[in-house]
Amino acid sequence: MGIFVALCVVVLMRSPQLLEPDDYAYRASIVALSQGHLLLTNAQFLSLQAQLSRHGGGGILQWVHLRDGKWISQKNPGYPFLAVIFQWLHALRVAPLFYGACACAGLFYGARRWLGRWGGTIAVALYCSSGAALIFAWRATMPTFTDASLIAAGAGLLLGVLVSEDDDPRRRFLFGALAFLALDGAVFVRYTDVVELLVALVTVFLFARSSGLTKAMISGWIAIVAAFAVFDLWINHLLYGNYLKTGYASGLVTFATSAFAPNIERMPSRLIASMPMSILALAALLWIAVRTFTSRADGGGIARRDGAVASVLAVGWLAIWALYLTYTWTVDQTLGPGNPVHVIRFYLPTLGLIALLAAWFLVRLPRWIAPALLVMVFGLGLWYYVAPSNDTIVHRGPPPVERSVSST
Repeated sequence: MGIFVALCVVVLMRSPQLLEPDDYAYRASIVALSQGHLLLTNAQFLSLQAQLSRHGGGGILQWVHLRDGKWISQKNPGYPFLAVIFQWLHALRVAPLFYGACACAGLFYGARRWLGRWGGTIAVALYCSSGAALIFAWRATMPTFTDASLIAAGAGLLLGVLVSEDDDPRRRFLFGALAFLALDGAVFVRYTDVVELLVALVTVFLFARSSGLTKAMISGWIAIVAAFAVFDLWINHLLYGNYLKTGYASGLVTFATSAFAPNIERMPSRLIASMPMSILALAALLWIAVRTFTSRADGGGIARRDGAVASVLAVGWLAIWALYLTYTWTVDQTLGPGNPVHVIRFYLPTLGLIALLAAWFLVRLPRWIAPALLVMVFGLGLWYYVAPSNDTIVHRGPPPVERSVSST
């Protein structure tokens, strides 16, 4: 609890600032939804633009004009739904912190069940001390910390369920249901997070027997995922006129293998600076791999369990990072010395998975070393958070223009 409170204090002591066009796009969506609008007529759009220009400046960016004359943001519609209640309460800055609290609870439960007494505390400390976590918890108009926190909450809860074979079945079902609701919410915020949802589903099927999962548990969780999928497709159809359409114009968001080499050349230094615990997580994977392959068949049960858990966490982590290493937009953005925040945010959804792996590493070190490393990680995170480069305003680009996005 104290660790999370410290994160809140550090975040709320700093005045809010809109750094990217995305901030302005999401801010407009949140305010519009708080006024009861998913789509805006031209008159409503101009009125909202004038309102936002008076309060904080910038107006509306990255919205598109639909063929029927209405306006909608390019961005996924999920985050405004998760943030609107805080807008109603005039406490929007609390939105990412609320979901961060959910992440801490999930990580604490899962890591404590997996790693023992101090595992949960260390996992939460690592999650909250990352410079990337601090920056995006501070930026309430961005969904980045929220979807990362939903994934962390889901991963922690599901991990706890899978390693607690002797726990009450009703409790296991409830926590598993909460895990999949959290992962569904992450997908609603950012569609590429579906990778983590698929990893979770495959994990449940692969380890159902060894974890003592019942058919009723699995069926209930699948029903939750299926209901969410239907809802998400319906929202897309309602807003964009097509079940698989988004607000982005065709070809605006692209992935290509040609982007891998320049991204792998430029991204690692940025990722390590913003998430230094990644080094600890990689060390954990190496250590776990050695223990798994050298454990005795008659006495390596714990080592093999750690190997299975680490394999799932590694797949979820590296799948997202590999996906965005093929993202063509980041190639152009990393050419100059500008603000690295808008580049590393795509990799943040795996923060909870990295924290769990790094926690495994720290709990096995001598007691005096682990606190020293935690202090070092926190210091690096705080330095990254307050670095002057993070206050650089990213070029906001041209005003919104009409695009050929269909809507019914």
